[in-house]
Amino acid sequence: MEASREVFWNIQFGEIVYILAVFTIIVFIYALYKRYKLWKTGIPKFKLDNIGKRLWNFTVSAFVDGIFHRRFFGSASKQGRKGIFKRLLPTDFYPGIIHYFIFIGCIILLIGSFLDFISHYFLDFMHGGFYLGYSLVTDIAGTMIIIGVILAIIRRYVEKPERLDNKREDLIALLLIMAVVVSGFLVESIRIAATELQTNPEWAPWSPTSFVLAQAFIDLNQKTLSNWHLITWWLHSLVSLGAIIYVSLYWNRLWHIIFSTLNAFFRNLDTKGILSREDFSVGRHFGVSRIDDFTWKELLDLDACTRCGRCQEVCPAFTSGKPLNPKKVIQDLREILINSTNSSSKDSQRTGAPSASNDNPSLSDVITEEVLWECTTCGACIEVCPVFIEPLTKLIGIRRYLVEMKARFPEELLNFFENIEQRSNPWGIAPSERTKWAADIDIQSFESGNTEYLFFVGCAGAFDSRNRRVTLALTQILDSAGISWGILGKDEPCCGDSLRRLGNEFVFDRMVMENIAMFREKGIKKIITQCPHCFHTLKNDYRQYDIQLDVIHHSELINNLVREGRLEIKHTGNLGNVVFHDSCYLGRYNNIYKNPRKAILKITNQLPIEMERCYDRSFCCGGGGGRMWMEESVGKHINVLRVEEALQKNADSICVCCPYCMTMFEDGLKDKGAHTKVRVMDLAEIVAKAIERGKIK
Repeated sequence: MEASREVFWNIQFGEIVYILAVFTIIVFIYALYKRYKLWKTGIPKFKLDNIGKRLWNFTVSAFVDGIFHRRFFGSASKQGRKGIFKRLLPTDFYPGIIHYFIFIGCIILLIGSFLDFISHYFLDFMHGGFYLGYSLVTDIAGTMIIIGVILAIIRRYVEKPERLDNKREDLIALLLIMAVVVSGFLVESIRIAATELQTNPEWAPWSPTSFVLAQAFIDLNQKTLSNWHLITWWLHSLVSLGAIIYVSLYWNRLWHIIFSTLNAFFRNLDTKGILSREDFSVGRHFGVSRIDDFTWKELLDLDACTRCGRCQEVCPAFTSGKPLNPKKVIQDLREILINSTNSSSKDSQRTGAPSASNDNPSLSDVITEEVLWECTTCGACIEVCPVFIEPLTKLIGIRRYLVEMKARFPEELLNFFENIEQRSNPWGIAPSERTKWAADIDIQSFESGNTEYLFFVGCAGAFDSRNRRVTLALTQILDSAGISWGILGKDEPCCGDSLRRLGNEFVFDRMVMENIAMFREKGIKKIITQCPHCFHTLKNDYRQYDIQLDVIHHSELINNLVREGRLEIKHTGNLGNVVFHDSCYLGRYNNIYKNPRKAILKITNQLPIEMERCYDRSFCCGGGGGRMWMEESVGKHINVLRVEEALQKNADSICVCCPYCMTMFEDGLKDKGAHTKVRVMDLAEIVAKAIERGKIK
């Protein structure tokens, strides 16, 4: 006799379950439609491009990331771990195992149910070896789900990691999954006890867990087994469909299975953290003051959040004791979205400052200014988010509203804004002082047609006394390699990076258009920068203004020159233990990790020492997002935390590639009383010490 089983064994009118399933699907679709309508209250501003790439991202998110947990297997290679084992070790092994067991188990059971349906009504193949294999695989899948749920309960309610905030819906989700699977095992084990153990006992072990459970029912008579099977079968069917209805009506966290994959499809395909341009037509409303000022995609972000807490764990503000918690920001905004269902719709051209209501309150009243201004825009939250949410763009949207519509911002930024507007630099120094750093060397002005590169010195490189030394070191390298370069001198403007991150988009917009007009007039197409913030702004933000500049950061250029042999290495001096720090705007924002490390290796014959948090998990220096121009008054200083990490590695020299990082590290070393023992050096300074001045190879 060939192995098989009857689909509706012992069940009369079992097809009723299909009618119930149709009703359940209708409830599910209606719930999804209601959420869609809620998202549509946002601004319909989204560019649906690169369909092929989006479909690929969707596929990866739904299957690869969904099954294996994002960054689960072999994904830690960016973090500079040495050794095959460490590179392959997942960054979140325990939660990864939990997610893997539950997700893959559910997928297998869904596929199994679909195959059972097809075999029963269309093409009979559920017999023989296929049936036995099917029984084994689905039984193992169910067991995996139970193990995963148990591990999840232990993690959430026994271990209680700080990043997880347990809510009632979390436990309900786990219990619903457990109820569906356990009731399914009961049905199968009673069926096996009533059929296979009586007639074909050799088939039963192919469902190992059900076979073990069936031993508990083996002494019951056939009528009792039939009655219990009938009861548990309907119980399992009603629990399964009821769970879907409950999740649909009460928006349980299990919805993230749908929303996360949707968010993967509609995710930002541009450089991380790129902010949208504003329309400054007369009478328009600027920034984000209410929940419906966000785009519909940003509202989808709020529903896609799984509350996993990864963003909270890596946020430098939260880690240093500030009130900012990116996970809480997203969840607070989501609560506002949910409570705004009764608010009236608005025209996309809404003008003036809106009046808040209980249903749609002002976001600045919920996301307080103490939270809002602590963000360093380091991008760590974006990097670790498994569902591609960008909390910092929401925060900057609210900053824009406060700055542009309310003129509300920290008092210490008043001088900064005035200095930028009046003299195009944060310190308010006269533009004629921009070339003071070059008083003792010969420099050339950029000449269209005769000069290849514009060296965009930047405000810090021109005015800050410590970073002027980096500027001089870089000019030495450029001359030694025979690079054709020139500067704008007193005509060089600020790129506007901090203006944009601080929410002063109006002044940034005007400044960018003036800068681009000058670049075009002077024929500037290729730019060298020493500041990652200038690099990112000129390369990525300016693209929104229909100009494509070929911008290269000095760490990329230096590595190219060293690799090509265009610099003659002489000596480096005694640098001791060189610890390297990844700039947020160079690394996470622009994926430049290897260039500076390769240059250091070539110059010093050894790789730099890595801090515990490095590469894409690097910890911010605390100077980004406009924080360079503000004091830290709450919690521990972010730069001190980072300096402490470097000191743990017995650093003699700390290598940076950013003027903000230079300042923050030197200040941090002074706070720790280590400034006489440890020096901070830019990559350009290390390389300049290793070449013969003026030597061209």
